[in-house]
Amino acid sequence: MKAPLAALALALLLSVAFKAQCGAESPGFLHTQGQDMVDESGRKVLLRGVGLGNWMLPEGYMWRFGRDADRPRKIEKAVSDLIGPENATRFWAEYRKQYVTQADIRRIAELGFNSVRPALNARLFLSEGDHVTYLDEGFGLLDNLVGWCKQQGIYVIIDMHAAPGGQTGQNIDDSVNDEPGLFSDPHNQDRLVDLWVRIAKRYKDEAAVAAYDLLNEPLPQRTGAAAKYKRELEPLYRRITQAIRGIDKRHMITVEGADWANDWSVFSKSFDGNMFYQFHYYCWNKPETLNNISRFLAWRDKLQAPVWAGETGEKDDIIYWGTTQYFEKNNIGWSFWPWKKMDTRNTPYSIKHPDGWDEITAYTKGNGKPSKEAAQKSLDQLLNNIRLENCVYCPDVVSALFHRVPGRVEAENYGHDGLDKSYFVADCSQKARYYRTSEPVPIDQPTTGESLGNPEQFIKLNAAEWTSYSVNSQKARSYAVVVKAKAQSAPAAFRLSSNDSAQDVTITESGWVELKLSPVALAEGSNRLKLLVKQGTVYFDWVDFK
Repeated sequence: MKAPLAALALALLLSVAFKAQCGAESPGFLHTQGQDMVDESGRKVLLRGVGLGNWMLPEGYMWRFGRDADRPRKIEKAVSDLIGPENATRFWAEYRKQYVTQADIRRIAELGFNSVRPALNARLFLSEGDHVTYLDEGFGLLDNLVGWCKQQGIYVIIDMHAAPGGQTGQNIDDSVNDEPGLFSDPHNQDRLVDLWVRIAKRYKDEAAVAAYDLLNEPLPQRTGAAAKYKRELEPLYRRITQAIRGIDKRHMITVEGADWANDWSVFSKSFDGNMFYQFHYYCWNKPETLNNISRFLAWRDKLQAPVWAGETGEKDDIIYWGTTQYFEKNNIGWSFWPWKKMDTRNTPYSIKHPDGWDEITAYTKGNGKPSKEAAQKSLDQLLNNIRLENCVYCPDVVSALFHRVPGRVEAENYGHDGLDKSYFVADCSQKARYYRTSEPVPIDQPTTGESLGNPEQFIKLNAAEWTSYSVNSQKARSYAVVVKAKAQSAPAAFRLSSNDSAQDVTITESGWVELKLSPVALAEGSNRLKLLVKQGTVYFDWVDFK
């Protein structure tokens, strides 16, 4: 009996060693259940992820390029013109190898994200022209990604960002002539269906793949593409889905509306039992506004299927905190766009600006061409800079997305549970001027000549009024706390409470002040923070935890 026991012990040790090497347990299949996504045990799952943009589908704005290099084929031409075709071929092979690696996926999981949405360019999977051939490069990159995600226990949403012929007629789909060739040429639809069938055959048994995202942001309105073709969108989705279901009945399918994913008038009723609907959410209004999502919630009730925000980002920490908090309160997962890009402070990671890059950027805007040697040097440095270990981490972005401290809690990002739960104000008949304009907590901006920073907003509370916040701490610890506030007329007083502790603060001076409070102890996980005005009227800008 000793030999079998020894063999069993060895097998257990090998299993533990394998799990340690691989990281987290491999994720199980997800499926939809009413308005939820659930795992194989029936537990609800919110997909909180990042978009892997600029990898298989480079976008000019992430390189700081001009219109002459605003999409993959134009960027490729610019690189070839600068350093020659052979060197360009070597550059792109190394670029795709280094831009997203196993280290990126490991870090994504460590930070708390549970999914990635890679933006695919069909040109890496099949050739253009009359005689289509399938290419190994795209499938090899996707295979690696799925394998890394499986090891880390996170999901992949495969995103057809640039379909054959292009589904938008804009730079983001790598279109040739700014026309949505996917709809103007039926042959491109045949190619798209066949490509999805090949993807489904490849991953039909792979649980780490959460869903197939059939088309990214099809048919914008501003170009006339939506008016011309949007009646064809849902029939195309049905056709692709039917073809996939002939092979793969287990994976979720997600579809996006027309006009950058957000025109859902193209949908009639849910046509598959394992499908969710997707919108994209960017808050670019000035003054800043937290965009209302009630129309998507109404569609969710009509379609009786989950709703997901497949892209959000490209702004600042204030919006990030408010956005993901808003989504999650309404049972909506999200994917932040993008994981990294060049020379930025509004993504989790920033790629350092290579030496001589300004000359390359100028060339893409119609200015003089740098020497081949100078361009090669800059592009070689880029290949080094894109590696995760050489990028700059922006912790405040990740903290905002997950409502974590250390970090800054903006006063306007109080909770979404409504009157007497997330706030109390005496007059609910008036609505905020800015940001959350459907709610009664007064939110205002500095007057002319008064600056809080850019952008900035603040809330105004009178005596007995309050707002509350949910903040996450990754471990139990005490934080140094600073509150930025102003008394309308000094003296004024407020109370900051967190969980079961509280401290009262009196403001004795005029103007904005940064008040250093006693340290605040937070528990591991979620904590409730409350600002209550005790005397007078107080304006609150933020509460900072360090």
